[in-house]
Amino acid sequence: MSVGMESTGMRVFSGGIWEEKYGYARAVVVGERVIVSGCTATIDGEVHHVGDAYRQSLTAIDIALEAVLMGGLTREDVIMIRYYVVEQRHFDLVGRAIYEVFGKVRPACTGVRVAGLIDPRMLVEIEIEALRA
Repeated sequence: MSVGMESTGMRVFSGGIWEEKYGYARAVVVGERVIVSGCTATIDGEVHHVGDAYRQSLTAIDIALEAVLMGGLTREDVIMIRYYVVEQRHFDLVGRAIYEVFGKVRPACTGVRVAGLIDPRMLVEIEIEALRA
């Protein structure tokens, strides 16, 4: 990941293919807040753990937390998680992954079922927001 400064705040870039193609940053840091774009289990342009929503969730969370760290905050600073699944049966699998990583932090959380993600092999997308207290 790389970090760039802009007039509206610091930007964190992971080098992911969608960031460049669609013109967004992995995360934006404004003041004491880090807002992380939706993360999937895509690494170097390839979707990992095809067919496994739980492992895709853990990978997406790792990518999001790396952006939080690059923005100067930690897992304990996470205040909000939003996740999107393409199948109803994946809610509990994603929830289990979130609990394993954030069970002691207890951020706010919203889960939404969607018709699909940008690549049909993706089963979950996760956004994270962190705030220094």
